[in-house]
Amino acid sequence: MYGYGGRILTVDLASGQSQVEEFGEDFARAFLGGNGFAVRLLYERVGPGVDPLSPANAIVIAVGPITDTTVVGNSRACIGAKSPLTGLFFDSTFGGQFPCTLKRTGFDALVMTGKAARPVYLLVEHAGVTVKPADGLWGKTTGEAIQAVLEREGPDTDVLAIGPAGERLVRFACCCHYWKNREAIAGRGGMGAVLGSKQVKAVAVRGRSRTEVADPAALKALVDGTREDLKKGTHGLKVYGTPVLVNPINALGGLGWRNMQGEVVPDVDRISGETYKEHFWARDTTCLKCSVACGKTFEVKDGEWTGLRWKLPEFETIFSLGTLNAHVDAAALVKGEELCDQLGLDTISVGVTIAFANEAFERGILTERETGMPLRFGDPHLVLRLIEMTAARSGFGDWLAEGSDRLAARLGLERTREFLYTAKGLELPAHSPRALKGMAMGYATSTRGGSHHDVRPTPQYTKAVDRLTTADKPAFACRSQHFTAIGDSLVLCRFTAERGLGLFLNENYRAAIAAVTGWDCSLEEVEAMGERIYTLERAYNCREGVRRKDDTLPHRVLHVPIPEGPSKGMHCPPEELDPLLSEYYRLRGWDRDGVPTPETLRRLGLGFAVGR
Repeated sequence: MYGYGGRILTVDLASGQSQVEEFGEDFARAFLGGNGFAVRLLYERVGPGVDPLSPANAIVIAVGPITDTTVVGNSRACIGAKSPLTGLFFDSTFGGQFPCTLKRTGFDALVMTGKAARPVYLLVEHAGVTVKPADGLWGKTTGEAIQAVLEREGPDTDVLAIGPAGERLVRFACCCHYWKNREAIAGRGGMGAVLGSKQVKAVAVRGRSRTEVADPAALKALVDGTREDLKKGTHGLKVYGTPVLVNPINALGGLGWRNMQGEVVPDVDRISGETYKEHFWARDTTCLKCSVACGKTFEVKDGEWTGLRWKLPEFETIFSLGTLNAHVDAAALVKGEELCDQLGLDTISVGVTIAFANEAFERGILTERETGMPLRFGDPHLVLRLIEMTAARSGFGDWLAEGSDRLAARLGLERTREFLYTAKGLELPAHSPRALKGMAMGYATSTRGGSHHDVRPTPQYTKAVDRLTTADKPAFACRSQHFTAIGDSLVLCRFTAERGLGLFLNENYRAAIAAVTGWDCSLEEVEAMGERIYTLERAYNCREGVRRKDDTLPHRVLHVPIPEGPSKGMHCPPEELDPLLSEYYRLRGWDRDGVPTPETLRRLGLGFAVGR
């Protein structure tokens, strides 16, 4: 079978023992790779009620059939586990060079179970895995740790590492991968904390196997045939990176300000893609074999951080560390990105949690007695200080390290619920569920929670989907979730997929799967793969107690219309959301409480999940 290594590597960190399992075509056609493999493996190996930071949790790094092929945006991997932030299934994808190198080991998935007795790192090669001591790496930043492993293992190795935040079990700690002055982050859901709980500082991969595909000519024809659409669709990303979104989304009236008290940012051009390009750009960077080069290295050329060179603050970082905290200091955002990457923190969750704390202080719910300092909006230096304190779990940073939901509970939900900005325990990103009706539906039904990678905002910024109306939004959510489940299982970059192959599953995706695997599959079968994977994610979460009551939105989205700007008056009141959920459950074949029915599970080949 082309395009698949056909092997899953599992290592028990407590004993250091490992085993190799082969998977056949039935398993591959059912779950594809990446995200699909992760949820299937975790469903069997991590039962309900398991503490995500206990040895009983498992963590999976998986690639897919597209990885290391000629499809643009192919060098991506998925990392999945039960999240210490949400207590639910979670997966995050990342790019760089690591995914292709993992594919070349001949393993499609690495599963880590148990807990090492001392800090370790893993070296994965074609023959298997070696567990090595990492005592000297514990306490290092992500960059320092990766460089140390490269010095030990050689330049033909690629490394994914956690920082001090992961070691200290910050619930939204991330994992980082650096190569050739480029960074890739597996950012959300606390995957770095899961590795830290297992005392795994890093995973190194070294592989030389050739990745084959079933029909190279058909794959070349597909890549050539979609090249012009990709070029046109990614032009803004190529020139500016994701900060290209700042000005248009603010002009739409959907860019959060002061913990979502407003959605129009004053002086926003100071942090726009155009300003960063003119005053900070140093070089373009790219994932392995990608022509888009949406990554940028920025250099601060004057002021307090003169000489700092680091990756661009992504659009989400500009929102979470910047506008949500009511500041537009472009250089401070570059510094904030560097701190989060080196310390190993998800920029979205840390920024949203800090904004929540700022409003709690503003309302008198938090005082200097708890925080040790005055909190306030509009202070970039305060944001940077709180980032460092969070990673170190120092002082009030120990409270922030638990995430917004737990901080709100600590302060009293009755006092904080109305300005808490989470869904299913995960802090929401920059794409407004008030200004985009589809994102309201998306965040409410997302298996991850407050993530823009289950239902995608991209179609809603185009004419493909009307952002202003609830019409057809349940069907849109289903289609988008199937698209993202397939994309994360192939594993394929969102940017190149959406702008090259299409915003939803279509003939291009079917042709890509057929070309790399040799399967004679229909578009309906591909759609069913996406439905199967997403439904299994939901079944996993339902085992943990998720029901209709959890498919909800932050108070401000439900009850407080946008106060000004082009999207003034927009929100998603409960009487609007409730019938949308009912229709969504009907389309999915779930019961009225949002639980997949036995008939639906069996129809999708998920009979093993019935009654569990």
